[in-house]
Amino acid sequence: MNIALLLCLLMLLGAVLLLRRSLREARSEQLVERLAEPQTAPQRMKLSRLQRDLLRSGLHMPSWLAVLVLMVWVLAILLALMAGGWLMLLIVLLLPPVLLRLYMVWQYNRRLQRMISQMPQFLDHVIRSLKSGRTLGDGMLLSMENCQEPLHGAMARTRSAVQRGMPLAEATEEFAELFEREEFHILAMGVAVNQRYGGNASELLGNLIGMIRDRDRAARQLRALTGETRISALVLGGLPVAMGGYIFLSNPQMLLNMWEQSGGRLVLMVALLMQVIGCYLLWRMMRSIG
Repeated sequence: MNIALLLCLLMLLGAVLLLRRSLREARSEQLVERLAEPQTAPQRMKLSRLQRDLLRSGLHMPSWLAVLVLMVWVLAILLALMAGGWLMLLIVLLLPPVLLRLYMVWQYNRRLQRMISQMPQFLDHVIRSLKSGRTLGDGMLLSMENCQEPLHGAMARTRSAVQRGMPLAEATEEFAELFEREEFHILAMGVAVNQRYGGNASELLGNLIGMIRDRDRAARQLRALTGETRISALVLGGLPVAMGGYIFLSNPQMLLNMWEQSGGRLVLMVALLMQVIGCYLLWRMMRSIG
């Protein structure tokens, strides 16, 4: 049974490597065909959910490292099945993707807040470029090159798309759709209107700077007013976990005896499920007021 499972996992890993190689060759063939065709304006690239999340969070992983992590994960699944049974297998199978997803969401939110805080300086640089006689497109590209991280890295695809020939309005709209933030959508809409109908772009960008600063000021005031509520939510969410850890460290036999009995195991599983649901609800409440 174990040998058959090992062979299945090895075959699965081989299939993943062959699929990765075939996808790389297919991309190379598409690139050659694209170079052979007459040059046209570049079209938007359709991104998968994983590619979209990686771009939004700013995480970069080389192909060899991704394959290595996948092999380690498969080996951990095999060892968990051989040593710990189905419960350990379920934990090893589900815990890494869940932790990775949570880290990507946290990294995306953290990166997005820093990008929003850098937007007034970025837009002010564009306004100075417009007043010096540059066009909106040239001012945007110059500001994209001179802005700081993480805004510089987030706008690298937009800058590259514009340099390849994509209209500035479409490139900024793609950027806004990727990060799904109202400030970026307003910027994309303003660029599109200016590119089509003309108008005073400096005034629009100045109003956007004022809106970003007003929203940041209001958000800071809201966080200050709801600080007690957020601290209470953290205490309520962490207290059961801390009590469970203390009981396990001071009297581990108590929990082990419960786990060995069917009724006690059911109680522990229900308590864990209720703790997870409660933490999720508290997190949603904190997010709604933060």
